[in-house]
Parts: sequence; C-alpha cells; structure tokens
Amino acid sequence: MTVLIVGAGPTGLTLACELARRGTPFRLVEKASGLFVGSRAKGLQPRTLEVFDDMGIIDRVLAGGEPFPKFRLYNKHAVVWERSVSQMLGTPPRAATRTIPYPDTWLIPQWRTEEILRARLIELGGRIEYNTEIIGVTADSTGVTAQTAAGAIRADYLVGTDGGRSTVRKALGIGFAGDTFETERTLIGDVRADGLDGRFCHMFTGNGDVSERFSLWNLPQSDYYQFVATVPTDRVPELTLDAVRRLCAERSGRDDIVLHDLRWISLYRVNVRMVDQFRSGRVLLAGDAAHVHSSAGGQGLNTGVQDAYNLGWKLAAVQAGADQELLESYAAERMTVAADVLGLTTKLHLQDFRGGSAPAIDQLDISYRFGPLTLDDRVEPGALRAGDRAPDGVLESGRLFDVLRGTHHTVLAFLAESANFGVPTVELAPCEGYDVAPGTYVVVRPDGYIGAISESADVVRKYLSR
Repeated sequence: MTVLIVGAGPTGLTLACELARRGTPFRLVEKASGLFVGSRAKGLQPRTLEVFDDMGIIDRVLAGGEPFPKFRLYNKHAVVWERSVSQMLGTPPRAATRTIPYPDTWLIPQWRTEEILRARLIELGGRIEYNTEIIGVTADSTGVTAQTAAGAIRADYLVGTDGGRSTVRKALGIGFAGDTFETERTLIGDVRADGLDGRFCHMFTGNGDVSERFSLWNLPQSDYYQFVATVPTDRVPELTLDAVRRLCAERSGRDDIVLHDLRWISLYRVNVRMVDQFRSGRVLLAGDAAHVHSSAGGQGLNTGVQDAYNLGWKLAAVQAGADQELLESYAAERMTVAADVLGLTTKLHLQDFRGGSAPAIDQLDISYRFGPLTLDDRVEPGALRAGDRAPDGVLESGRLFDVLRGTHHTVLAFLAESANFGVPTVELAPCEGYDVAPGTYVVVRPDGYIGAISESADVVRKYLSR
C-alpha cells in the first residue's frame, strides 16, 4: 500500500520529496496537464529557505531568484519614495548570522519554485501523475479509496494538498469556517512591460494614493512582471490584456507604460478561512486545502511547504511502523500556526502599505513549545526551549545545519557524557543560540525543531523510543 497525495503544487511536491527521500511509497496525482505557469506566490521566507537547504535544493533556489527588491511609489512620473521590505514592515534590517543563514525574503516566481521541486522529486525517484482528477473520496479504518475517471486508487493514507477549493476536503465534509472580503477582488497575472526603470515593486498611482495603485513586480531572470491590482467588486474588469492596459493607464496616469504578452491572469477573492480539523482518520489536509488567507506578507506558499515538512517525517514513520497517534501531533502543531498566520495576513492586508507596526513575516519564530512532542525537564530553562526552531551554528567542520541535514533525529551533546542514542550525536560546547548548561542533551527533530532538552541520557533515550 501507499500514501496518496492529491495536488502537485508546492505543498504536494514538498511532501512527495519528503516521502521519497525516506523510501516511503507514494503516488502524487494532479488534475492539470502540467505545472502551473504563473508567478502567483513569489516570496520565500527565511524559514522556508532553511527547509529547502535541508531538502538539498537551496543552491538552485538561490540561483533562481534574487533579494526582494525595494518598493517604489509613484505619483505619475515622480517617485514619491523607495522603501525596503523591512522599512515597509517597520522592522530593522537583518544580516546573516551564525544562527540565521538566510535572513531575508527571497524573490522567486512560483513556477520556478515548482520546477525546482519537481526536478528534486525526479532525482529521488518520484513522479507526478498528471491529468488525474479525484472525483470522490471514501475512508474506512484500514485505508482510503479515491475515485478517478480511470478507476479507484486505494491507499493507506491520503493527503489533500489540492488548494483552497479542495475536492478532498469537500468530499469528507470538513468545515472551512471564516470570512470572505466581499467588497474587493484582486487581479493578478504575468505580463511583459516596456517603459520601466530599475528593479522594484513598482507601485503606480496617479495621485500618490497607495490604495489606488497598479503594481508591477520585476521577476528574477525573466522578461515578465507580475501585476497586482485590487479592484472594487462592482468594477471588476474583463480578464484580457486590453482591460489590464486600461486599468494600468487609469491608475498610473501615464501612457508610456506598454504592457504586452499576457502569460496568465486570474481574479480572486480574499478568503480568510481554515479547517476545523487537519486530520480525519486516514485523510489529512495541508496547504491551501487547510487554510487560505490574504497574500499580504507572503505567507501562503511558505505555510503550505512547512505543513508538508512537518507531516512528511511523521507519515513516513507511521508507514514504517510507528503509532498512528504520531499523526495527531501534525494537527496539534500546525493548526495553531495556521490560526496565527490568518491573523498576521489579515492585519497586513488591512494596513495596505499605509504604515504602522507589523508582525514578523520570516516564520523563524514559529514554535511548538506546547505541542505533544516536546519535553524539557530542566529546572531553569533558558531562552531556547523544546519546541523552538533549532538555530544554525558554526562548528570546526562546518555549519550545524550540515550535520542536521537529512531524514534523521540528531542529539546535540553540550559537554555531556558520551552516550549511544541510536541516532547521530554531535558533541560540542554551548554556543550562540544554545543557552544550555554543560551536561545538556538537545534532541533535534528531522524537521529542524527541538523535540527534547534534558540533562539525563536516559530521558533522551525514552523520548527517542517514542
């Protein structure tokens, strides 16, 4: 038997790679005939870059993108201001450190991210089954049956990564509560543009009013720009190049910006919704199938990738014989994150680039401190706790992330007595990011989060035996 993954977007591709590198049988099906061709989500957050580092694709991701450009606001031809992402968020700029190797959001179009993930999947021996639409799902105590036009697919587990309109979620009747911003729609697409100067998020207005803008983002290593414009529901234009040209001219007050070669276009409503359960027996949901929200802050693709990264090692462990209850920790950990993301993106959406303090968008502060897989029995714990992201560090032989990279748990023994834990163990001294006392063991999970911190080797062994 196998794991069936429904939907080959970034979430489904990440999950497939995670299962493939652990040798867990799976099938990845996609109703479309190929990968999506548009830029859509275009910002990878620092935590996602760390995930891609672990997956072995960080060099390709960095080569395929560039640092996030500055925002440039225009009043017709005049430049009103230029601001960096950190200035827009009201946060201090950050440089790479020993503990944070990728401090900034990385600009890369979604289609390129998906191409990189697909190439990695193929390297790992996996493939995507295109033109395979799921039209029904039934589950029982021993497995899941998915119906397709070509027949039924039977699997041990099914993971719905099939987007906000998820067929899997609807088939199981899982609630998707929340709100829809009914008064506005967002127009988005990729187009070539002449008459622009420099690499920016060009925010064009005819009067300097940021709420009445037409944005054109440079896309790395491409002649295309992503255009974005929010429009009132009662003034939605046709989805044509001519309509986009007219909107650009109206918003910018200029006739020297020439748009051509429309590659794709879409109109969407901003929904702020999430499921009431991430797991229903042998069916699980991840990515937009489980939570949707505004694109403000660039959280969507990143949250989906990290859903998959959290679930992958757990699902592989269960398929290898671990207790099914391990999957409950996926729901317990990621539901809280999804709820927080909905709040963050809604705040940024309502601010609409008009200033004010904003929460961090890098996702480095996500923690599972109160989750079911954390153990920290120290009498006086420091700043770093079980459940937190494991910081990077500098070792004599290289980076700590080099040691953590892979599908295994790792024990960091900080001037602690040598012990056999049955997993890779690294002996080192307390260092930046790890404010633990000598004699302490830190267990790092396969997804780069700290599972346990203890000064007892026996406690660590019992934890790992779970």
